[in-house]
Parts: sequence; C-alpha cells; structure tokens
Amino acid sequence: MQRTILCTLFLLVQAVHVYADETDAAIANLPEGPERSSIELGRHIVLDTPRYAPGHVPGGMSCASCHIDGGTRPNASPWYGITGVLPAYSARSGTAVTLEQRINDCFRRSENGVPLALDSMEMKALVAYMSFLSRGIAPRQFGPGRGMGHLASARDPDTAHGQAIYIQKCAACHSASGSGMRSGATYAVPPLWGDASYNIGASMARVGPAAAFIAHNMPLGQGGSLSDQDAIDIASYVNSHPRPDYADKAADWPNGDKPEDARY
Repeated sequence: MQRTILCTLFLLVQAVHVYADETDAAIANLPEGPERSSIELGRHIVLDTPRYAPGHVPGGMSCASCHIDGGTRPNASPWYGITGVLPAYSARSGTAVTLEQRINDCFRRSENGVPLALDSMEMKALVAYMSFLSRGIAPRQFGPGRGMGHLASARDPDTAHGQAIYIQKCAACHSASGSGMRSGATYAVPPLWGDASYNIGASMARVGPAAAFIAHNMPLGQGGSLSDQDAIDIASYVNSHPRPDYADKAADWPNGDKPEDARY
C-alpha cells in the first residue's frame, strides 16, 4: 500500500513536469512549422523514448530517467548550452566527441540500447530540442547545474548502510529488487539494476556520478534531503548488483586514465 501511494504521487509529479512546465509552453509559442515539429518530437523522444524511438531502447528506459524534466533540471545532466560546448574532448573515448556521438553514447550505455542513425529523423529531432534549450547561452558556456553536481564530503562507501537507506528511502518506488515500475512499454520508475537497467559502461554505473545524482535529485521531489554519505552508500549498494555488460568497454579510456570507480 505504501509503495502504491508513493508511486502514485511520483506519477502525478512527473505528469506536472511533462505537461505543464515552462519548456512545453515555450515550445508551444514557437511559430508552427518544421522546426517546431522537430523540437516537439525531440522532447517527446526524451520523455518517452520507447514510444518515439521504437527499437532503440528494448529495455524500456527513457532519456528522462536521468535527464529529469526533459533535460532541464540542474544537477540532473541538463542540456542548457550543450550545443555550444560540443564537440569536446572525452577522456573516456580519448578523442573529441560530437553532440550526436554523445547522444548515441547514452543510447548504447545508459539505456543499454541501439544507437540512432546520424541522419535519422530522431537524431535530428534530439539535436533540435537540445539546440532550443541552448538558445541565448553563449558558446563554450553552460547553463546552471551542469552534469550531476558534486559532493561536498563523503567517506568511503558503506554498502551495507546503503542497503538499509535504500530500503527506507528508495524501494517504495524502485522496489526492493531494483526493478522499478513499468507503465506500458516504458518505465515510469526506472530499474536500477538487472537486465533492463543501464549497463556497466554508463556513467551512472560509477559510484561517484551516481552518488552526486542521488544527492541532488533523490528521492524525487526531495533532492538534497540525503546526506552526501548516504548518497555514496546508496550508490555503492545499487551498483553492487548485476547489470548488462558493455560490448565495447575495452576501447574506453585508451590513455590509461580510467576512474577508480569504473566497473571494468
């Protein structure tokens, strides 16, 4: 019963974000035409990826599972200004990556899915949407809350303590088994481990980025309520579980600067 109530509240909060926020209003105010249609499609893909990019996320994850509020929430990897900072060097790939390559990295890693064709309608729509969010931001700048933020202080992770806090604070929606909650073909609440979750090549599979995301955004609507140490411990517990492999992991960090919390 408690899980049902809490997850119903989660869905209500999500509905408010999806259908009644400033981004939707700003898009609706654009002149009708191909550009607006592409931006609208891009936002739809972000919010319900299985429906609007069918065949690319067989596990059912959506971009908005991590890029909360359609890529507009600070410290949840927002996209304000992203078109002006890419291409940029990526230590993980050892080379400069374009926006399109970065998008496909998310499809392949965070959604454990299939990359988009670079000239596809879906790729063009995602770039159009991110370009829309980046309007008015100077090149090489970024909007507030870039990335997942940082933790002020934390000791080494305590996985057992993380399990206890997870059961207390996270399991009501994500379930004790980490399986999340489906809504049709997609996930209303994303799975945190198992076959449908992000694979080991995703940034979220590292304790550091996952802990920062948790500290700033979780529980949903209560970001900042957990201590940094609790967030580190939860991230350690979540990422101690099995998840899909990443086939091209051997090519990552070719210059030998792999982070200590990478799982491979």
